Amino acid sequence: MWLINSSIGRKVVMSVTGIALILFLTFHGCMNMVALFSEEGYNMICEFLGANWYAVVATLGLAALAVIHIVYAFILTAQNRTARGDNRYEVATQVNAGKVEWASKNMLVLGIIICLGLLLHLYNFWYNMMFAELVGTYTQYDPADGFAWIKETFSNPVFVVLYVIWLVAIWFHLTHGFWSAMQTLGISGKIWLKRWQCIGMIYVTLLMLCFLVVVLAFAFKCAPSLC
Repeated sequence: MWLINSSIGRKVVMSVTGIALILFLTFHGCMNMVALFSEEGYNMICEFLGANWYAVVATLGLAALAVIHIVYAFILTAQNRTARGDNRYEVATQVNAGKVEWASKNMLVLGIIICLGLLLHLYNFWYNMMFAELVGTYTQYDPADGFAWIKETFSNPVFVVLYVIWLVAIWFHLTHGFWSAMQTLGISGKIWLKRWQCIGMIYVTLLMLCFLVVVLAFAFKCAPSLC
């Protein structure tokens, strides 16, 4: 199958799964913003999702998308390195040396940071909420009390710093990945390339600010819902 066997097919899979993950992040970011204004409202959303069958199915689907995206990223990176061989650094300096984005040249490093941050995030929230509810384990707070888990997590300065680093890495990854996905899917040309880069920069920046504001607001206890 060309989606698996060909380089172009793998890039298409990467692009489609990447866009799907961006859409999920958009939902997640909007959901997190609710916690800034209403403890009850945020916990209502957490309880609605919880360990209900539809939330579990959606989580499994999301996990599959993330795994596919990560696996294909490593495959494409290894493929590119093999194709360039010992000349990969020479190519990077000679061809479009001033035009190659930093994120483009360091997507593997960014990907590793993002994966490590994801594991931390799953431990802090998914493990203590959905997983705890599914298996019925005892936790410090009620699994549906997402607000309490946010307060607990971001009262720790170490977690705050790690989350900020994680969000910065995601920002770099997505600002490049957004327009790159459009280019791979053929919705970008000479005129639209710059436009997609601009749209991606604005969209991803606003999206990451949604997450960053929540982290810092709870870290410094300045959210309206904490007053």
